[in-house]
Amino acid sequence: MFLYLSKLLPLLVYPLGLACILILLALFIRNLRWQRVVLGAALLALYLGGNGWVANGLARSLEWRFVPPAETPHAQAIVVLAGDERAEHYPRQTPEIGEAGDREIYAAHLYRQGAAPIILFSGGAIEWLSADSSPGETATYMLGMLGVPSNAIQLETASQNTYESAVASRKILEAEGIQRIILVTSAVHMPRSMGLFLKQGFEVIPAPTDYTVTQADWEGAKKADPQALLISLLPSSNNLNITTRTLKEYFGLFIYKLRGWL
Repeated sequence: MFLYLSKLLPLLVYPLGLACILILLALFIRNLRWQRVVLGAALLALYLGGNGWVANGLARSLEWRFVPPAETPHAQAIVVLAGDERAEHYPRQTPEIGEAGDREIYAAHLYRQGAAPIILFSGGAIEWLSADSSPGETATYMLGMLGVPSNAIQLETASQNTYESAVASRKILEAEGIQRIILVTSAVHMPRSMGLFLKQGFEVIPAPTDYTVTQADWEGAKKADPQALLISLLPSSNNLNITTRTLKEYFGLFIYKLRGWL
């Protein structure tokens, strides 16, 4: 039930879901003044959520808490958290990865640089939420394409959230005497992930990837000409997605702290 509610309830407070609720509420309000207030709030939620400055500022507030190590780190294992693996379902000809698939790419890069002798991929699919039920197989395929041998890859595919990934990873790695790890996940997801893995007693080297906002992006936005500034102020679906992903992480941090997982 916690897993289901953790997926359902946040949808109601993200900008799109909140705006829909407010618009639905406005349909039942007969007072014209209050109806306009509620519709204005819905419009404001969509505008702010889709605004480039708001979206990138929120993302940067989490993403820049950790940066990749300047030099190749060394540990006993690289732990990669599942994210955006896509199974070989028609009409796909091979397994694929989405934007968060940068995690596999960066993990393979670290492995080939000699950062650690093994990669543990951690995370399973939520069957009722996604048809792609084999993230571990997809990750193994992609890591193999990137030059990581199969005997260097371990899988943990039972966990269905980041907390379960941290607990399951500890059980696997503890049995092998592994204490020092390099943790690879998306930059916006790293603050929550770091807290969870540290709580499990690991010595963790953060290796974030999949950045939404780079320093060049941020500096360029501040120096933008009027045409680019106008574009950044107008709402877009891409910015709305960035805002939603970031709010998801803040929501997760709040709930995980309430449950004592962080």
